[in-house]
Amino acid sequence: MSPIVFEISLIVATFNRCHSLARLLKSLDCLELPDAGTLEVLVVDNDSTDGTRGLLLEKQQRSLKYSLTVLHEPQRGKSAALNLGLKNCRGKIICVVDDDVVLDSQWIRGVRESHQICHFDALQGRVLPGVDPFGNTADPNKLYYYNIPIVDYGDQSKAIRGLTGTNMSFKRGVFERVGFFDIRLGPGASGFSEDTEFSRRIRAAGFNIGYTPYPVVYHELDPARYGRRYNRAVQHRKGLSRSIYREESMFGKVLPELVGNCFKFCIYAALGKTGKLYRTEGRILRGLGYLQGRVRASKGRQ
Repeated sequence: MSPIVFEISLIVATFNRCHSLARLLKSLDCLELPDAGTLEVLVVDNDSTDGTRGLLLEKQQRSLKYSLTVLHEPQRGKSAALNLGLKNCRGKIICVVDDDVVLDSQWIRGVRESHQICHFDALQGRVLPGVDPFGNTADPNKLYYYNIPIVDYGDQSKAIRGLTGTNMSFKRGVFERVGFFDIRLGPGASGFSEDTEFSRRIRAAGFNIGYTPYPVVYHELDPARYGRRYNRAVQHRKGLSRSIYREESMFGKVLPELVGNCFKFCIYAALGKTGKLYRTEGRILRGLGYLQGRVRASKGRQ
């Protein structure tokens, strides 16, 4: 008997986010699906220690309008978990979303139609702010403050350089040529950049990447992520992650950009430009993280 082939495979890597995952699974139940062969969902539990296993077991026992496969990856790291999903998925189109989003009810339609009408091999879907645990929405004038990935390039498809793993998809042929995610990168490892490095290999293999506004997800607002302190830590980890897979000129780019951002920081602080100050501080920490990573790598080679 030939193995079942689905139109779309959705891979979700999860670790100790039981309540967030429950909201995502609930949104899956609300998807408008043409038929049972449209979607398979692979949830990869990255060795969670909260109630994730019980939640997934209960979900598997229910009658669902899509195929649900639960996998366990003991090696810590989002990339390792995603790779296990890639090894087991059977869809013609492979999608990845984070475990702290909810899907719009038209998400499947958005994925299908985008891949039908767009000439891109890999697509970045729209990521909008959702609600906090109390149901409150984001202040549109302070979106930076929530420290969530927001992707919204408007209502038209367009070419872009990179994917954000919060809501992305690609044709199976892309994976077959590009391969797996780099397990040195991403949450549980370096912290970030597994999607950025993957995008670089997609482009290097001759594929093109585009943005589509139609498959929409809503990213939860987590009060633990709000504010400058969290942003500083995140940006520093992004710099460290970048140093693992990308080598840039210290004197031609890294140091001049760092000095320039320090200068801008002083100007924005004097002018009271809160938003620009916030973002520039993040760029400074990212630059410092990159420098630290390069120094560590240099010492390791000695």
